[in-house]
Amino acid sequence: MSKKQVVVIDYGMGNLWSVASAIRFLGAEALITTDTKEISAAKFLILPGVGSFRRAMEIIRQKSIDQAILQSLSQTDVKLLGICLGMQLLGSASSEDGNTQGLGLVPNEVHKFTNTADTRLKIPHVGFSEVKHDANTKLFSGIPSESCFYFVHSYFMALTPTIKGIATCHHGTEFVAAFEQGQVSGTQFHPEKSQSMGLNLLKNFLES
Repeated sequence: MSKKQVVVIDYGMGNLWSVASAIRFLGAEALITTDTKEISAAKFLILPGVGSFRRAMEIIRQKSIDQAILQSLSQTDVKLLGICLGMQLLGSASSEDGNTQGLGLVPNEVHKFTNTADTRLKIPHVGFSEVKHDANTKLFSGIPSESCFYFVHSYFMALTPTIKGIATCHHGTEFVAAFEQGQVSGTQFHPEKSQSMGLNLLKNFLES
C-alpha cells in the first residue's frame, strides 16, 4: 500500500487515537485535526464519534466542519468514512435529544432502540454481532458476509430503499450496519475495534 494521508476529524467527541492507530498500523499517515483547511484539502476523511448527535452537530456547525467536509467532497476523488456516531451524522436527522438535522449526505434517519412487549433488548447494543453485506461493496471486499464486528450504540440508522451498498445487522430490528454510496461510506460498528475483519475493512477503504 502506498503511503497515504488520512484526515481524522476532531470535533471533541470521538475515539480518535484508536482510529489513528489502526490507520497507522495499515501503513498510512493519520492526521488528527480540527483545521477546516486541512479537512477541505483531504483525500481520505474519517469522521468518528461517540456521544450525543445533537451536541456533535452543534460543534460541527460552530466550527464550520460541515462546510469543510462538503468542500472536500466536491473533489470527485475524495473518500469519506463515518464511524459509529460519525456514520449517523451523515444521515438526514436523528431523534436523539429532540429532532436534529444531520449532514444530509444520505437520506436515512436515526432512531433509538426500544423494547417491546415481545422483546427485551439490551440497550445499548454492545459487543460483536454478525453483519450481512452485499458482496459487490468495496468496503467488504474479501470479507465474508455474516462476519462479526464490534458495536456499541443506543441509536441506529433506519433502512431506506433509496440507499445502496448496505450491510445490515439485527438487534430487535434490522438496521444499517454499514453503507457505501459513491464517495461516502459509513459503519455503525467500530472497525478499529473489530480485530482482523475491521482492519481489512479499513484497508479496503484506503484502497477504494
